[in-house]
Amino acid sequence: MPAPLPGTVPNSLPGSLPGPNDLGAWWMPFTANRAFRRKPRLVSGAEGMHYVTPDGRHVLDGIAGLWCCNAGHAREPIVRAIRAQAGELDYAPPFQFGHPAAFALAGRLAALAPGDLDRVFLCNSGSEAVDTALKIALAYWQARGEGRRTRLIGRERGYHGVGFGGISVGGIAANRRAFGPGLPGVDHLPHTYDRARQAFTVGEPDWGAHLADDLERIVALHDASTIAAVIVEPMAGSTGVLPPPKGYLERLRAICDRHGLLLIFDEVITGFGRLGHAFAAERYGVVPDMITFAKGVNSGTVPMGGVIVREPVHAALMEGPEHGVELFHGYTYSGHPLACAAALAALDLYRDEDLFARARALEPAFGQAVMSLRSLPGILDIRTVGLAAAIDLVPRPDAPALRAFTIMDRAFEAGLVVRAAGDTLALTPPLIVREDQIGEMVDRLEPVIRANP
Repeated sequence: MPAPLPGTVPNSLPGSLPGPNDLGAWWMPFTANRAFRRKPRLVSGAEGMHYVTPDGRHVLDGIAGLWCCNAGHAREPIVRAIRAQAGELDYAPPFQFGHPAAFALAGRLAALAPGDLDRVFLCNSGSEAVDTALKIALAYWQARGEGRRTRLIGRERGYHGVGFGGISVGGIAANRRAFGPGLPGVDHLPHTYDRARQAFTVGEPDWGAHLADDLERIVALHDASTIAAVIVEPMAGSTGVLPPPKGYLERLRAICDRHGLLLIFDEVITGFGRLGHAFAAERYGVVPDMITFAKGVNSGTVPMGGVIVREPVHAALMEGPEHGVELFHGYTYSGHPLACAAALAALDLYRDEDLFARARALEPAFGQAVMSLRSLPGILDIRTVGLAAAIDLVPRPDAPALRAFTIMDRAFEAGLVVRAAGDTLALTPPLIVREDQIGEMVDRLEPVIRANP
């Protein structure tokens, strides 16, 4: 079967499932479960730019699944690769054994990454990738004989997954509130958003580079000899698309260099084309010491994540007897054959269809289209960068987050999937989106926002 054209929907989807009879057993993640069971939003098929509901409606995917289906849905080359791999090698133990696809993928990823980010550790999700990177940072300093460096620095409004390391360095209160203080010794940079100075910005805001200087205060407070690593998202995604101010990341890199701190970019969201490059590090001309990735690495088809590490960090751990394990860390499904096959096929699609450059080319039209909503009632701010946009809504005084939730629900009825996070809506379409489909998304969203002031 030939690969579908970007954004197409087949006439029928064989194997589509009807709606389930019982919604009670699955405890859904990051979901208002009781509200969902009263009024479910079900999809049973997908192709290209669309989901298909059990009753046959085609719904535009405005969020690339969950920031992950960058090449679109059910792309035949990826499906074919997964099928072939399942029939050839369904599983290989990653401890003390290997398989060719994992090594091939690691080489491809290292070639995509900037600078000397040449070593790749594979895992299964963004959360695992973050915890892996934090553990590598701690192990690095132990190997260097600087075991006092255990402090980790995150950033307010940062999201780094749901592991205890990730929620500790993360800075979104709702993700931390229920689980206690997390890891000891963690500190946080201020976030980079100031609505009064940055409202309705397309691309990186001019104001805010100086906020990186707060790292100097944190170093002075704790002493550099106690700090292992600083972790930030180049663009804070889950909190509502906060692009870095111009010069901010460069400043952060310089401060880390001055004090000998490792710098980790969490690119779980920004990796694989979301900002028009393989990694945001390339867009901003800053080489971190580690990059975490997941989501877009295989267009969301099979769980996968990982960390790309600079060679000096890797080399510091390659000590001791040759038969000894250098890093006591890993997962049963690290480098899973199906995930690797899917990723290799996805990387081929990104290359063959030049999807990263396509995202760069579409960025101006995408920003202009979403910004056309700014005059609607109840909108506080809109931010766009790459193929990512956030729309901040005026909260309802008696029910925070209800307005965005209602708009998300009614947009689905109108044929569009958007993401609601608090009182913010996010639009992050697959990179195969056409310009007319961007217009279609805005046209479907506009009356829903207008009807819910």
